[in-house]
Amino acid sequence: MNDIRWPTFITITAALCTALFLAIFLSGGPTPTGAAIGIDPNRASFGICFGPDRYTCVVDGDTIWFEGSKIRIADINTPEISKPGCAAEERLGQKAKIRLQALLNQGGFSLQSIDHDQDQYGRDLRIITRDGESLGEILVAEGLAERWQGYRRNWC
Repeated sequence: MNDIRWPTFITITAALCTALFLAIFLSGGPTPTGAAIGIDPNRASFGICFGPDRYTCVVDGDTIWFEGSKIRIADINTPEISKPGCAAEERLGQKAKIRLQALLNQGGFSLQSIDHDQDQYGRDLRIITRDGESLGEILVAEGLAERWQGYRRNWC
């Protein structure tokens, strides 16, 4: 270091920093792992709910337990599986439940509040999103749910 003069050191350092900046810029930028966590902060491994002890699991296509809180997905309605009106409704409801589990386990998600916090059964009402897209809307697009219209319809 004694052989290199300060102006030379500054020139070399500036050239290395410029090269590093260009490499990052040309590669599309840094990997947004930290940013993704900030955008969709919730992550969990969801199972299917069984028995009375429920913490983080999927009940059906529009109801989950997350960290001990029971959540009703506010923007959709899915076929019933606990008291279905017919066998076809139960089959579609089971598909919705499995698909919701897969969607939740694919990565981080956010829970968005709506104009009222809970429904008449004490469930927290939330819209579940990932990267700003409603997971409920994905179920609707796949034919496994309908947009919430304020009442449950007959799926038979």
